[in-house]
Amino acid sequence: MSNLCVQALHVHPVKSLAGTAPDEVTVEPWGPAGDRRWAVVDAEGTVITQRQQPRLALATARPLEGGGVALSAPGMADLCVEVPGPGPLEPIVLFGKKIETVVAAGAAADWFSAYLGESARLVHMDDPAVRRPVDPRYALPGETVSLADGYPLLIATLASLDALNSLIAQGRHAAEGPLPMNRFRPNVVVSGAEAWAEDDWRLVAIGDAVFRGARECGRCVVTTTDQATGVRGKEPLKTLARHRLIGKSLTFGRLLVPVRPGTVRLGDEVRVLE
Repeated sequence: MSNLCVQALHVHPVKSLAGTAPDEVTVEPWGPAGDRRWAVVDAEGTVITQRQQPRLALATARPLEGGGVALSAPGMADLCVEVPGPGPLEPIVLFGKKIETVVAAGAAADWFSAYLGESARLVHMDDPAVRRPVDPRYALPGETVSLADGYPLLIATLASLDALNSLIAQGRHAAEGPLPMNRFRPNVVVSGAEAWAEDDWRLVAIGDAVFRGARECGRCVVTTTDQATGVRGKEPLKTLARHRLIGKSLTFGRLLVPVRPGTVRLGDEVRVLE
């Protein structure tokens, strides 16, 4: 019997906003149900993330019945946004690629524009089954993804976080540690594994869902952003650069693609099949 199990689950309904930690998630072919189906875009239609606006970390999106979201942020009145009805598709740009979305009601645009201090709108991915393919370099035919950075699901282990924090404690910026797991915004957190074991997971069963390991997860400046304050530091990128450089990427966690959708719950056994 494996001693690996699900320690935490996370769903982020709006890309780059804080999300929720449910007891269970339904895994769809393109990722956890409701995860990153919404995004904030600027006046030109380019997605805004914490890379450009660290303050997004302080805003929270909670899922509503029917796929809508409840928004809250410091200094802002709460706002509930319903899924927009069928309407004209509007292309947005995410990492240089165009994706068709539907624009949410004007109240959401007013809300985000006021909060961020720039013209912004909220958009929704209406049909993740057809809107955006997974990176063809690491995808199988027909695989799609939501508005996540590139893959349907991110998994990380507590042991790897502990190992990383030990390395940070030995470095120049030790005062910035230890870092919490929310710096890495995973969907599934696993306990019971050895540090960095997830690097080699090629096929994983969790609950009644099965995932293939597509690749390691390259990390960016978002990981240096304190998710409780929006303040940036140097870590973990400085330490990852010394100890976790794989190819050209500073890596932490593993990106997964569902091969059999299902339900994943807290405490579920995690079985490494390959």
